[in-house]
Amino acid sequence: MKMLKRKGNLISFHPAQILVMGFGSLILVGTLLFMLPIATYEEGRGLSFIDALFEATSAVCVTGLAVVDTGSTFTTFGEIVLLCLIQIGGWGFMTTGIFMFIILGKKIGLKERLLLQDSLNVFSISGVVNLVKRIILITVIVELIGATALAIRWSFDMPFSKAIYYGIFHSVSAFNNAGFGLEPDNLSKWVGDPTVNIMVTFLFIIGGIGFTVILDLFHKRSIRKLSLHSKVALTMTLILNIIGPFIIFVSEYSNPDTIGSLHFGDKVWASYFQGVVTRTAGFNTIDIGAMNLSSLVFMMALMFIGASSGSTGGGIKVTTFAIIISAFWAVVTNRDDVNIFKRRISWELVNRSLSIVVAGIFFIFLIFFLLTFTEDADMSKLLFETISAFGTVGLSADFTPELSPVGRIFITIMMFIGRLGPLTMAFALLHTRKDAKVRYAEEKILIG
Repeated sequence: MKMLKRKGNLISFHPAQILVMGFGSLILVGTLLFMLPIATYEEGRGLSFIDALFEATSAVCVTGLAVVDTGSTFTTFGEIVLLCLIQIGGWGFMTTGIFMFIILGKKIGLKERLLLQDSLNVFSISGVVNLVKRIILITVIVELIGATALAIRWSFDMPFSKAIYYGIFHSVSAFNNAGFGLEPDNLSKWVGDPTVNIMVTFLFIIGGIGFTVILDLFHKRSIRKLSLHSKVALTMTLILNIIGPFIIFVSEYSNPDTIGSLHFGDKVWASYFQGVVTRTAGFNTIDIGAMNLSSLVFMMALMFIGASSGSTGGGIKVTTFAIIISAFWAVVTNRDDVNIFKRRISWELVNRSLSIVVAGIFFIFLIFFLLTFTEDADMSKLLFETISAFGTVGLSADFTPELSPVGRIFITIMMFIGRLGPLTMAFALLHTRKDAKVRYAEEKILIG
C-alpha cells in the first residue's frame, strides 16, 4: 500500500496523514507533561503513561472523558496544561500553527493553505488565513463573555479569585465542547441555576454550530441569505435541541435518581441542559449512570449525530445526518434528486455522507467488540462509552474510571478517530490514488 509519495528529496503526505501526525504530536506532548510530578498532587509522581495518554487525548480531542478527577488530581500547572490542550485541540493544530505563523510574521505558502482548508473543512483555500484570524477573534470574544458571566455568578459561592479561575476554565472547556469540570460531580451543584445553565449551553452551542456558520450569520444577518450549509446546520441544531430536552424530560420525569426528586422548574432546567449537551459536550447536571436505559439509548443516537461541520464538536455531523435523511426520502418517494431547501445535493456528496456513516459505524462496532473482551460490564455501558468517545462528547455512565488499562487504550483510539473524523482516519490509513484505466461492465445485485 502506497501511503506517501516521493518528490525529489521530499516526502509528500496526504493531508489526512498530516492531520493524524499533527494531532498525534500534540497528544504526545500532553502525555509527557501529565507524567511530570508537578502536574498532579500525588507527591513525587505524575500520571501513569496510560492515564496520561488517555487524559491528553481526551483534552486534545475535546472529549471530556476522564479516568481521574480533574479538580482533585491535577495541580494548577496540570489544569493549565489541560486547558491549553483543550484550546489547541478545539482550534485544531493547523489553525494554531497558522496563528503562530501570523504572530511571527512568517509567510504562509500554498501547502499550508491547502492543509488548513482540509483541517477546517471549507470549500476553497480562498480567505482561509483571514478565516483563522476571525476564528481566533470569535473564540476570544465568546470565551471572555462566558468567563465573565460565570465568574460573576460563582463569586457568590466562592472567593472571587477562585470564581475567576472557575469562570475561565469552564468557559474554555464549554466553548470547545470539551466538558471537563473542576468539581467531582461536574455541574450538578447548579442543576437548577439559570445563569450556569444558560451560559454553559450558550458556549457549547455556539462552539458546536461551527465558525463558518457564525461568520455567515454575522455577514448575512438574514436567514434567507444564508448559505445552504448554514441553513441546514442551524435547522438541524434547532430541531435536535428541541427534541432532546423533551425526550429526556419525559423519560426521566419519575426517576428519583435523576430528576424525579427535583422541583418542576429544576426538572425543566436539568432536561434542557442534558438534552442539548448530549450531542457536543460532556458536562452533566444529573447522574448519567442513574438514567433510564431509554434515555441512554436516545443519547447514544444524539452523540452519534454530533455537532456541525467545522465546529469543535464531533460525531458524523448534523449536515451529514440531514443529507442521509434527505437521500432516504428521495429514494422512498422515487425522486431522481436529493433536495434540501429547494437546492439539489449532488450524489457525490450523498455518497461521501454515506461513507462517513458507514466508517463511523465500523469503527464504533470494532472498538465496542474489542471492549467486550477486556471489560466486565453491561453492553449498554460499553456501547455508551464507545459512542461518547466517537462523538467526542465525554459523557459517561459512571464507567470511565473502571476501564481496564487495555480498555483505556481502546477508548483513547476511539476518541482520536472521533476528533479527526472516521473518513479522515480511513483516508490516512488506506489512501492510495490510481487513475482507473479500465471501466468494467455494469451488473446488478439484489438488495433490500
